[in-house]
Amino acid sequence: MNISRITDQALGLLLLATTVLVICNEWGVADFATPFKPLLVVVLIAILAFKVRASRQAFIAVAVVLSAALALTQDDWFAIVITGLNTAAFIGAFFTALSTLRTVAQTSPAIQRAGTFLAGQPPGRRYAALTVGGQAFSLLLSYGSLQLLGGLALANANAEPDAEIRRHRTRRMLLAIQRAFVSTLAWSPLSFAVAISTTVIPQTSWAQIVLPGLVTSAIFAGIGWTLDRVIKPKLTKAPVRIAVQGTWATMLPLAGLLAVLVIGVSVLYEISGVRIIGIVAAIVPMIAVVWLLIQYREERPVFHAVARIGSYARDELPGYRGELVLLMMAGYIGTVGSRLLVPLLASAGLDISAVPPWIILASFVWIIPLAGQIGMNPILAVTLLAPLIPDATSLGVTPAALVVALTCGWSLSGITSPFTATTLIIGSFGKVSALHVGLVWNGVYAFICALALTGWVLIYAFIV
Repeated sequence: MNISRITDQALGLLLLATTVLVICNEWGVADFATPFKPLLVVVLIAILAFKVRASRQAFIAVAVVLSAALALTQDDWFAIVITGLNTAAFIGAFFTALSTLRTVAQTSPAIQRAGTFLAGQPPGRRYAALTVGGQAFSLLLSYGSLQLLGGLALANANAEPDAEIRRHRTRRMLLAIQRAFVSTLAWSPLSFAVAISTTVIPQTSWAQIVLPGLVTSAIFAGIGWTLDRVIKPKLTKAPVRIAVQGTWATMLPLAGLLAVLVIGVSVLYEISGVRIIGIVAAIVPMIAVVWLLIQYREERPVFHAVARIGSYARDELPGYRGELVLLMMAGYIGTVGSRLLVPLLASAGLDISAVPPWIILASFVWIIPLAGQIGMNPILAVTLLAPLIPDATSLGVTPAALVVALTCGWSLSGITSPFTATTLIIGSFGKVSALHVGLVWNGVYAFICALALTGWVLIYAFIV
């Protein structure tokens, strides 16, 4: 066995161990093991540093430099570093837990059939079907929904012999899928936007922001559907209609799985008092294992389930090395960087508390996506900005209002930044650059959404 294979297996085991520790910490179990989380992250990042490309190594280098600067300037630097490492541990564990469901779902025949059914809808209702169905897929598969539905949409479009129709169909279907995904970020208990925002803003929880988050989602989806209906491409000839294969009953397995997930999370939240993110991190892998047993129910289910879990740890998790470094280091850099920025802003005489509260809230909608244009991951932007702003009470708003503003900006970054996975994946399917997806395909849509969301953030904060 070569060194690369050994380190991959070590990565998988370290990620699983970190996930277990984070879940135990969230549930108040085995607290004696909590101090091991930062140590595991250090070892994990040390191994990853030799297995990722230079652009990802740069994030690790920035984290090291910021840590050194912190040690030289602040007496409590060690406690801040530990906080940053715990943030990175949580992000890595949350990613690992959610990936289990994505891995199982992508091999499910029922999920494949549901995706094919959505992609095969006639033009009159295709965008709406992909928007609603895409939201359901996004809840279960996260970024995997873009890969699955994007591939199915491309296959559907490629079946069209006319090049002009094929080009327009590809773009419209891919945009529906991408916009469905980002519309879930503001309210889904499985999204990083909700998990991170409710962590950095004290006294907030998923239960507090789910309803306003659904309004944010409706704004994204509604504007997307309206633009698709209003700005229709003018075709030189009518497309050939193809009969839809299957019925809406094809979506029942997906609906059933979502019901199990939502009900399970809601019930455990009511009876346990554990944070939603802690419940999600624990229940999602359980659902994935049960789903595996069901998939292999006719051929040694336990044996195949154990084999798939082993393959997931050995092969699939190490394959996410680039994403893990980006996400974990973004959380660490934001946590540590914000503590360095606070005294710098004070010494420069900048008092954010003097800025009118409505400007602070509205700015989140615009600053986060603008930061995404220069490569700043939303996790980094939010963890960096949140500690700099005054608390909700001094702003005269509820803590939930701050989370709503942050998630609006986060979602807009997901639709426009050329550095996010959403635009990169959609661009690869559409054979255009991620920059083209963000600013050309989504430019008008994002600007209209930003205006509408600014109004919604202010209405929710100061009127609702």
